[in-house]
Amino acid sequence: MTRRDTYDYVIVGGGSAGSVLANRLSADLSTSVLVLEAGRSDVKLDPFIHMPAALPYPIGNKLYDWKYESEPEPFMGGRRVYHARGKVLGGSSSINGMIFQRGNPLDYERWGADPGMESWDYAHCLPYFKRMETCLAGADAWRGGSGPLVMERGPATSPLFGAFFEAVQEAGHPLTDDVNGYRQEGFAPFDRNVHRGRRLSAARAYLHPVKKRPNLTIETLAQVTGLVTEGTRVTGVDYRRAGRGDHRVTAGEVILCGGAINTPQLLLLAGIGPADELRELGIDVVADLPGVGRNLQDHLEVYVQYASKQPVSIGPWLKHRHKPRIGAEWLFLRRGVGATNHFEGGGFIRSNDQVDYPNLMFHFLPIAIRYDGSQPAAEHGYQVHIGPMYSDCRGSVTLKSRDPFEHPALRFNYLSTENDRREWIEMIREARRIMNQPAFAPFNAGELSPGPSVETDQEILDWVAEDAETALHPSCTARLGTDAESVLDPASMRVHGVEGLRVVDASSMPYITNGNIYAPVMMLAEKAADLIAGQTPLAPADVPFYRHRAGDPLYPPGDPRNQEAR
Repeated sequence: MTRRDTYDYVIVGGGSAGSVLANRLSADLSTSVLVLEAGRSDVKLDPFIHMPAALPYPIGNKLYDWKYESEPEPFMGGRRVYHARGKVLGGSSSINGMIFQRGNPLDYERWGADPGMESWDYAHCLPYFKRMETCLAGADAWRGGSGPLVMERGPATSPLFGAFFEAVQEAGHPLTDDVNGYRQEGFAPFDRNVHRGRRLSAARAYLHPVKKRPNLTIETLAQVTGLVTEGTRVTGVDYRRAGRGDHRVTAGEVILCGGAINTPQLLLLAGIGPADELRELGIDVVADLPGVGRNLQDHLEVYVQYASKQPVSIGPWLKHRHKPRIGAEWLFLRRGVGATNHFEGGGFIRSNDQVDYPNLMFHFLPIAIRYDGSQPAAEHGYQVHIGPMYSDCRGSVTLKSRDPFEHPALRFNYLSTENDRREWIEMIREARRIMNQPAFAPFNAGELSPGPSVETDQEILDWVAEDAETALHPSCTARLGTDAESVLDPASMRVHGVEGLRVVDASSMPYITNGNIYAPVMMLAEKAADLIAGQTPLAPADVPFYRHRAGDPLYPPGDPRNQEAR
């Protein structure tokens, strides 16, 4: 590390978006770039980061995780919901489930339909998805073939996956070739950020290959404590190194990439946000932007779990006596139980016929287990993770104090709307219908969770309120747009009314997408890199995509299977 006092770009956060921007912006060797990451480095030999199956270990561990917790949720019995966020180089991409979902093309049509957002529709976003991908299942009009992120398709060879894919068809749902391709709706093996038996985080894909560039400096254990402002211009940042020394650097531009929680916290501390709230805390107002910290969106999910009559799940492998073998197989051969994230397949459906495009996502897992590694009583089991993708619940991120080291207050307001509660009921009933199809008969030894005592609509909602966990997709707290509640200029990613400051991360999203949000954040950062560097944006892609209500063919136009489907 060779640190200067002034940089062209200071990137706050070495996570998913920050890794992309550091790579792309430092490609111009005349441009100096500093990345400040509050967490530690993703050391090469750390199995808790790089072994895909070890993902339960960093979650909840202060060495990897910010360990956030919501305020008491009023519609969930007042309980607090734990929120893991990556505090390590690579950010949450170094601790997440490695599931790669772009979202539905109509998500981006929704983005592009807002005033001033025309350049964020599907045609304009697709080229950036393709630029970042190497899809090993095959590049085509929808998928990339030469990008930094290598997409491996889950093998999904367990007999439990076979039963699951049969069961969804028995329940009346289609299979699809690729949930990230022409048609998202349906079920298929999933893409994941696992390559050759290792997690492929944003840091491994984008930062490590270029970290020796002479114009790129990466500092870890460097928590930004404030933005330096002169009037309405941001001129640099203050940060604390390794919990001790305080430093200040000057920047031509500061780019916040801390995510949907850290980014609004820094904006508010700098006096950028709702003026009345800032004054109550004694913070001088730099820009009155009421949308900062508002519009918080997330995906909530539950586990519907079943015991298995046959010894075909991976449950026994989690016993302590097997862990040395799993570790050795992964360390020396990059294969075995440790070399997969196990989220190898699932799908997307509509909860009812009035929904235009899928609003429910299913992850199937050939084991009954929770994110923290705890298991139910049954030794062998299987489960689906399910949750609504477009909940109309909205929350907020607000400051508790002016202390940059105190976590902000997170209020998600899960289950607070009639539509959200209705979708939960529809979803649990449909999940049970799928899991009790004839295809599962050889395995189905009974429902473990929620269990037969949960049957009525109210019992389902009570169980969700008591048992649901976040899918770890907080977003939209400093959104793109041109209306009074927006925070960022869609054409430049600049903060409205503030010079020298941009935001590129999950907080930038105007609406949450259908599926895991890692891929949309990476796409957003790829596109933002061109906007920031003044590059000509990639030309929009004129390719078709499936729209259920338009009666589009199930397969891409010209595919002979469309004749068979008729």
